[in-house]
This record gives sequence, C-alpha cells and structure tokens, in this order.
Amino acid sequence: MSDLETLKKLKETCGAIKSELSRAIVGQEQTIDALISCLLCGGNCLLTGVPGLAKTLLVRSLAQTLNLSFSRIQFTPDLMPSDIIGTEILQEDKTTRSRSLKFQQGPLFANLVLADEINRTPPKTQAALLEAMQEGQATVGGQTYALPKPFFVLATQNPIEQGGTYPLPEAQLDRFMFNVPLTYPNEKDELEVILRCQPGESAPLKAQASGELIRQFQKLVRSMPVDEQTARRALNIIRQSRPEETSCDAVRQYVRWGAGPRAGQYLVLAARAAAAMDGRVNPLLEDVKKVAPLVMRHRIVLNFHAEAENVNADEVVKQIIDNG
Repeated sequence: MSDLETLKKLKETCGAIKSELSRAIVGQEQTIDALISCLLCGGNCLLTGVPGLAKTLLVRSLAQTLNLSFSRIQFTPDLMPSDIIGTEILQEDKTTRSRSLKFQQGPLFANLVLADEINRTPPKTQAALLEAMQEGQATVGGQTYALPKPFFVLATQNPIEQGGTYPLPEAQLDRFMFNVPLTYPNEKDELEVILRCQPGESAPLKAQASGELIRQFQKLVRSMPVDEQTARRALNIIRQSRPEETSCDAVRQYVRWGAGPRAGQYLVLAARAAAAMDGRVNPLLEDVKKVAPLVMRHRIVLNFHAEAENVNADEVVKQIIDNG
C-alpha cells in the first residue's frame, strides 16, 4: 500500500477498534484514544487509577481487537525478575540422556503485557522491565532474546493506597511514553455498566487488525513529516517546564525538575499519531497541545511548595501550554 492508502486504512482501523471496544467498555473514550495512540507510536503506557475501573478488561479487550497475544503480570512484593522474564531449566534428552539448559519464557514474552500494580514490586523487579521496554529484548544468562513485535507494556498503579509500595524512580517513569489517568465514569456510563452486568459469558471481541498491520501503522507514523513551527512549539513547551529556562510563574514556583529531551521526541511523535488517527498527513499545533499532558505529567518533578498548596502536575502543564 502507498502511504496515503495506509493512512486511510489506519483511520478506518482505529474507528473499527473503538467501535468493537464499545461492546465491552462503557465510555472512557479519551483513555482508549490514548492507548491506541501510544501503541501506534511504539511506546509504553502508565495507567493510573483506583481499583475497579476495568483496567484489566480494557487491556485484554484491546489485545483481542488487535489479534495480539496478551499477558497479565500481577506485581507483588515477592515477585522476582525471573518470574516475569523467564528462567533456564535443566532438561534431559530421553534418547541420549544428555542434559542441557533450555530457556523457559516468562509472561513478558507477549505482544501486549499488562503490568498490574507495578509499584507493588521491589526495584529489582521493576528494573527488569527497563531493557524490555527500551530495547524490545530480554537478557538471561548472558543470552539475549528478542521480544515479540509489536511489543507494548501497559503498567497500572493505584494512586490512593501507597502503603507497602515502591514508587517508580524518575528514570523508569521516563521510559513510559504516556501517563494516562483513569477516572470514575459519569453517571450515565456507570448506570450502563450496572445494566450490562449480566450472568453468563460475553461474546469475544472480533479482531480488527493484526500485528503486521500495526507494525505498518507504526512505520507510517514515525515517517510523517513535521514542519519546523510545530517542532519549535513542542520544544518550547518542554523548555518552559524547566525552572532555569521558563517564563511561566507556575514552573518557577512549583517545579523542581522539568522534562528532558526524550519528552520532546515523544511529544512530536504523539502529535503525529494524533494526526494520523484523524486521517491527516501533518500534525498541527493543536495536536501538540492535546497530547502534552499525557507526555509531561509524569516528567515534571514538583517541589515542596506544590505539595503544600495542593498543586498537581496537570495544573502546571496547563499553565505552560497557556503561557506559550
């Protein structure tokens, strides 16, 4: 297919995926858009929300509509890196009686991996995800194993219960392209959720894409042209988040550390995906503004004054965008 044909197919496929997901998920349109956009960019996503908001159902349903292999890892304080990556086991050949080590793949070897409550496991196990998320590979016993492609990690964390948790360090947070907050549904959607809750198994969702098609879409998104004005706008947003360079009062008052260069790369890439999902060839300034909170809210480190005055990162990002 030509690039224009692929772009048209991308828009149609995204619409079909969202339509199919609506059979299992009520509302949450912005969350679904963010997850699809992150997948098209080849990034990884952090989903923040309280228990019971259908995070697991959402990710499993997304995997079904994309016809991708799905794996769920429940992170606990006693989880070890080998529990998620896999381990070498000793096997004996029944014919020759010779023994050899064979790598047994862990749940990380799937196209779409749900890392549930990632902040409940120790840093050693959290760090085991770093190579997989950044390089698309895992190393065991000096041997490197490639992960399936496409590969998408969606990690969840509970923002209200922090007892016995291990907060993700900034270096690992920076590996997540998006931080997507999942909120309570509105009254109409919540009533629909209750009415849909009927005994019996629901019909599986139909696949609307494939791994190969997703890889084509990812290649297209990364090759989309970006004009200098849009790139400079993204750069300005990133630099305005740094206290030593900003003209924004909120940043000078509440921010200890701003976003780094990776945030700028992700901001432009996410703007490309937003344009592609809308069927447009070039991202616009509005696309940059739209995705800025998703990219930046977990990359801004607030100071004591922000905590004391109950100011969150989203409020600071909004002022940065308005100020620019």
